[in-house]
Amino acid sequence: MAARANSAGQKQLPLDASKSNEEKPALASSSELLSSLEDQPDVVSWINDILEVSDEPDDAERSTALTELDRRVSHLVGTLEIASEDTSAQVDRLIEDISRGASRLTYDLHFMRESALSLQGILHNVEGQSTSSLGPDTDAALDKLHYLDVVKRNMEATREVLREAESWSTLESDVTSLLGEKSYEKAAERLSEASKSMAVFENTPEYESRRTLMVSLQNQLEASLSSALVAAVNSQDVVVCCNYFSIFRNIQRESEFRNYYYGSRRGPLVEQWQSARLRDCDTGSPVEQTSLTFPMFLPTFYQAFVAILQTERTSVPAIFPDPRPTLSALITSTLSTLQPSFSQRLEAISTHYGNTALAQLISAYRATEEFANATDKIMEKVSYATPAASGDRPAGGHLRRRSSARMSMSIGTGALAPPTLDWDQELFEPFVDFQVDYDTLETRYLEDALKAALAADSRVSVDHARLLRERAVDIFGVAEEAIARCMAFTHGYGALGLVYAVDRLFTTFTDTSRVEILERRSGQSGQSLTASASGEDLSDLDYTAEDWADIQALLHFLEAVRTLLDRTILFEGKLRATITQVSTTLRQARNDPASMYLSGANRGKLQLLVQSSLNSAELHELLNKVDPEPSSQPPSRDGLLAPTPPTPSARRSPQTFAIPHPVLAPTPPLLVSARSGISELARTCQQALQDTILSPLHKYLASYAASALWAAAGDPKAKRPLAGGGSALSEVQVPTFSLSPSSTMQHVAEGLLNLPRLFEVYADDDALAFSLETLPAVSAELLRGLAEQTPPAEAALSSGGLSHSRRSPSLSLKATPTPGGAVAGGVLPTPALTLTPEAVSAAWLSSLGLSLVSRLTAEVLPRIAKLTPAGAAQLASDLGYLSNIVMALNVESPELEKWREWVDVDDAAGREKLKEARESLSPGEKEDTVEVTVAKLRGWA
Repeated sequence: MAARANSAGQKQLPLDASKSNEEKPALASSSELLSSLEDQPDVVSWINDILEVSDEPDDAERSTALTELDRRVSHLVGTLEIASEDTSAQVDRLIEDISRGASRLTYDLHFMRESALSLQGILHNVEGQSTSSLGPDTDAALDKLHYLDVVKRNMEATREVLREAESWSTLESDVTSLLGEKSYEKAAERLSEASKSMAVFENTPEYESRRTLMVSLQNQLEASLSSALVAAVNSQDVVVCCNYFSIFRNIQRESEFRNYYYGSRRGPLVEQWQSARLRDCDTGSPVEQTSLTFPMFLPTFYQAFVAILQTERTSVPAIFPDPRPTLSALITSTLSTLQPSFSQRLEAISTHYGNTALAQLISAYRATEEFANATDKIMEKVSYATPAASGDRPAGGHLRRRSSARMSMSIGTGALAPPTLDWDQELFEPFVDFQVDYDTLETRYLEDALKAALAADSRVSVDHARLLRERAVDIFGVAEEAIARCMAFTHGYGALGLVYAVDRLFTTFTDTSRVEILERRSGQSGQSLTASASGEDLSDLDYTAEDWADIQALLHFLEAVRTLLDRTILFEGKLRATITQVSTTLRQARNDPASMYLSGANRGKLQLLVQSSLNSAELHELLNKVDPEPSSQPPSRDGLLAPTPPTPSARRSPQTFAIPHPVLAPTPPLLVSARSGISELARTCQQALQDTILSPLHKYLASYAASALWAAAGDPKAKRPLAGGGSALSEVQVPTFSLSPSSTMQHVAEGLLNLPRLFEVYADDDALAFSLETLPAVSAELLRGLAEQTPPAEAALSSGGLSHSRRSPSLSLKATPTPGGAVAGGVLPTPALTLTPEAVSAAWLSSLGLSLVSRLTAEVLPRIAKLTPAGAAQLASDLGYLSNIVMALNVESPELEKWREWVDVDDAAGREKLKEARESLSPGEKEDTVEVTVAKLRGWA
């Protein structure tokens, strides 16, 4: 302990050396020291307090301070030793006392038990003696006293009731005289007292007559006050209205007073509503063109409504005991009295504006929201006001009492609104039907916008690529506005309809563009485009000026389609972010409902949306698809929110993205039909481009089936005898050489061999690399094979722009549909493939070769009327020559090889081969089309 005290003193150098040792007071006694220890939080602070530690002394006083500190520490140590010895002695004495007393504890408990049993027996004896001393006379006297007390109380109650009933004889005259004297308060009190005794006459013949008299007198009092009450309400005389309210309340006519009050206050609003001349609502009568529309009139109406509510904010608390329910009832009664109703006028503007009605409905809805927000603030201020004195009855209790409303003179002044604060639901309820039909309204609005965009540039001669880009600006602008409309009108609950409407918009747009591409030839007769690629090196190609213009225009259009896909992906990202925000809000509201209703206005309109059919299982399925629940999400969500796969960079190998990690796999697209429509548009453009590129070859093949070569006589494989005849010994076997290809096939082959030269000119165009998976006759395996043939180092350099002048990064195949990845209703994204310009050219050449061969085998060759042996030999020569040419373009066609194989055999071998093929067929299996066609042409069938 001394060491700790010493260390504490060294840390703070405790003593004030300006005082001498004689001036220091002596330390307290050991008992005081121990008691002060309990008041300190720790031992160190206690030691510092005992030693009277102060600020650190100067160097000159340090030695004196240390001496004094040592003296005090020594004294403290001695004191603590003494206190320790005293404590030890007390503990020893306590242990000794406990040891002596423990031996007597068992005896004391046994003695207490015996004493308790003895007391119990004594009490039983006393109880038995007391019961035997009471006789039957005592019980009878007590019962008599109880009976007399009940009789006394019943007689007193009967006397009071009879006194009240006696007053009925003079009730009518008293009330009539009081009404004549205009003492309405006394008359109301007299009727209130009489009504309390009505229960006495229940189940008696006099009940109905007295009830009729009561209602008649109440009606007389109400009739006497009605005109004065209306005047007081119109003049906003709060004192008089408060007095009249107490009178009506005494005669159980509170509901009638409220009806008078509400009817008077809503009168100007109802008149303003009915007298409004609206050109989009009053369709049955002629309306001036200068009149207002309903969305323009509604803010003015709401301003007048808010002005009345602001006035009532101070009047209602002074008159009614329940200001908030009263103000709510005033709003609901006003809305329910409007003629034509709010719903009817909304229906009228919906019919008037047709497809564009959604914008007008949203304008009206926003004006209603602004009114609701202003009203909600007024309601909040009213809640802080001190209501009029109303006793202990609840606000809604007055409306549940027995009332004489059926016989009241105020019938027809308007039904009393319910006491609950449902004014916001009454306000927004007319919009619910239109919110439920949001998908239909939005679809009609977008279709009308699409028609306007398409009609704006419907010219005869037009650049389709530029037109597609210009229209896309309008279409995507309208689609982005659709997101804002959905949030403004349905607060996200119409997300399912939004996705459907926007998806349909893009699909219709792409379908229309696709039809225009198919009909493009009719609009290009006046084109002034020249073939920028038709230089001297391509002058030998069989393309017309129109063909060159068409190739250039289609390449530009394909690039425009690529831009359309990019913009669609960006828009889908915005749409996904909006739906994610809606999902977060609804999930928070589901987990914490109180957080959703921060104000009365929001509570009402959102409750209506929650209870509507918009809050469907399909909506929550969409929300979970876009923003899954946290429990079902993978560890990383970044990849799930990305609309497209990552783009290769110069620092990464293209092979990095060949097989994406499962966590980073992109989610299915939202706009499935739009993606599919863009793919179809790209496929149509690519098919049109291929038709234009192959058009010279198609012209050669058009007359190929009608060539006279196929019906030529003779057999080129038969032995030819020598001139002049001779014996068999003199005959010489002359070898037979293969025939040369026909001129038509030579032209076709030359055209195919010239295609690489054409693509060397257009290889710099990024449009060729777009959507290669939609190229005709190109499979996903071929594209993967071309990607695998790309050297990683070369791809990295080219994508970085170090060794290639072309824009190689744009040649990366983005996540677009592939034939193998198609699903019902749309296409899922696939991993990105990076292709060099040479690989892109190879894919196009392969597609062109396969398309040409497919056209030859499927359309041209079956139109041949007949094949003689000489014609078959010529056709086999042509097909073999063509097969060698297309193989140079990395094209393999099993159909072409099958045709060449079957036409290359002679008649005897062909018949035998056909017989074997037919015998090997399984039951129900059909013959090969090529076999049947060749057999028919050769006469084998």
